[in-house]
Amino acid sequence: MRNLIDITDLSVEEIDQLIATAEDIIADPAKYSHACAGKQLATLFFEPSTRTRLSFESAMLSLGGSVLGFSEAGSSSSAKGETVGDTVHAVSCYADIIAMRHPKEGAPYAAAQVAEVPIINAGDGGHNHPTQTLADLLTIHRDKGRLDNFTVGFCGDLKFGRTVHSLVHALSRYENIKFVFISPLELKLPRYVKEEALKKKGIPYTQTTDLESVIPQLDILYMTRVQRERFFNEEDYLRLKDSYILTPAKLTNAKADLSILHPLPRVNEIQVAVDKDPRAAYWRQVKNGKFIRMALIMKLLGINI
Repeated sequence: MRNLIDITDLSVEEIDQLIATAEDIIADPAKYSHACAGKQLATLFFEPSTRTRLSFESAMLSLGGSVLGFSEAGSSSSAKGETVGDTVHAVSCYADIIAMRHPKEGAPYAAAQVAEVPIINAGDGGHNHPTQTLADLLTIHRDKGRLDNFTVGFCGDLKFGRTVHSLVHALSRYENIKFVFISPLELKLPRYVKEEALKKKGIPYTQTTDLESVIPQLDILYMTRVQRERFFNEEDYLRLKDSYILTPAKLTNAKADLSILHPLPRVNEIQVAVDKDPRAAYWRQVKNGKFIRMALIMKLLGINI
């Protein structure tokens, strides 16, 4: 039985296969419309979500399966004091596969120790978000035709941004990737991510607080919001929340084929006017999330079409 807790649980070859399957789903969705008939996905979301939860549900329904679960901890027995382990153990008696989001780092890993069905980490605190990374990789691959030989900039909250941590780990396994990390000093990429994903492999990276000075060199710009829910101090959040706001004017010197990604939700870090720019890829990201999750669900259930 396979789980997906961290993006490194998948080999590069497996990621490439998932992308290929997702591409085939996009090309011929009818071929997969009954792939998971009779199977049930449980969505256990102890933390708010729109895109990720609905993307998983849409993915399973599009595969001919069904969905059960909850969208907030308050509607589950955790409100009565039940442990995550007991909740997951019980739900694995009803479902064939579980997608789980939790505010505490490591909760999906703990759940996987007791579950009798595959566990998919749908985001754990400020740690990891591997299925968002798969959506990011599919989007990059569809935009660029490759997953190697480019410079990618990450901008915003790099300290608590679980989507950033997962994508850095994923891209660091492809050839000739250069990283540029743009953030306030207080929200720099954690040292452990740099050590594990970059320094051990000798991968080049630079750190800066100035987005406009580096934007001309980027092939991909990954914007993130400053996450209010990760801060212990409201004053720190208010001071940092508007650190970077992407505007059409700031894209004047960017490459013509730049891809702008954002895991969403956004607050104001990308102006709505940027949505009209063909380089804005974040709505394509949303669509791609469904298709890559369809591919992942089939893989973990051992279903081949």
